[in-house]
Amino acid sequence: QVQLVESGGGLVQPGGSLRLSCLASGFTFSSYYMGWYRQAPGKQRELVARISPSSFTNYADSVKGRFTISRDNAKNMVYLQMNSLKPEDTAVYYCNTFRGGRPYWGQGTQVTVSS
Repeated sequence: QVQLVESGGGLVQPGGSLRLSCLASGFTFSSYYMGWYRQAPGKQRELVARISPSSFTNYADSVKGRFTISRDNAKNMVYLQMNSLKPEDTAVYYCNTFRGGRPYWGQGTQVTVSS
């Protein structure tokens, strides 16, 4: 079955950096789009970044120029490098893929940006 396991969240000061990782299993990772979403308290879950099987990327306007999504198809890993973090980036971050028309989610990892 599809499993997505995130890691790398934590507490960071404004302007700092974090790198999130997601280990995928249970499907042919190299054939699928992967994405990172986030959900802040009281807000809807939103797309942060997405990467195609051949590593074409797209980003939410709010993170362009600060976040970078990447993947390693040999390791079944997808990453989100987050730089110049702002308090408004505070959220639970989820790894995501779609398979057979339905979404799959990891358990989420908390990112808190605060001084």
